[in-house]
Amino acid sequence: MQAILTQTEIGQKITRLAHQIIENTFEEEVIYIAGIAGNGFELANRLGEIIRKNSTQQAEVFKITVDKENPWDHSPKLSIDQAELKHKMVILVDDVLNSGKTMQYALVKLLDEPTKAIKTVALVDRKHRRYPIKADFVGLSLSTTLKERVEVSFDPSNAGAYLV
Repeated sequence: MQAILTQTEIGQKITRLAHQIIENTFEEEVIYIAGIAGNGFELANRLGEIIRKNSTQQAEVFKITVDKENPWDHSPKLSIDQAELKHKMVILVDDVLNSGKTMQYALVKLLDEPTKAIKTVALVDRKHRRYPIKADFVGLSLSTTLKERVEVSFDPSNAGAYLV
C-alpha cells in the first residue's frame, strides 16, 4: 500500500475544491451537495462545512445511496425529498472516480427532477472510464493500472489516500 495523499494534503485538496465550488456557484443562494454513500458523503459534508464558513451560500448536504456492484438492480435512494432539487444547483460528490459507473447511476437518479445544473466532484480521478462521466472539480488526477485500486480513509488514525 502506497500513500498518494496524506491527511494534510487531503485537507488542502478539500479546501481548494470547496473554494472552486464557491467560485463557480456564487450566484446561487442554495446549493445541494449529493454525497455518494460512504466516503463520498463524508467528503460532501466536509465540502459543505467549508462552503458555509467561507460564503453566504446555504450548502444542503444529502446522501445518495447507490449499489456500487450492481446499480441496475436497485434504484439509488436520496436522504432528502427529491422534489427539493427542482431547478436547483446540485453538486455530485464521490471520493474516487474510476470507471464512472457509480457516479453515472447516481446522476441518472438526480436527473429524475429538472435541476438547474449538476456539477461533479472527485477527490481522486483515476480516468479509467467506461461511462461518459467527467469530474468538473478534481483534487488529484492519477494514472494507475487497471489492477490497482485507490482507497481513501477519513479515519483520523490513518487518514489519507492509498494506492493498493
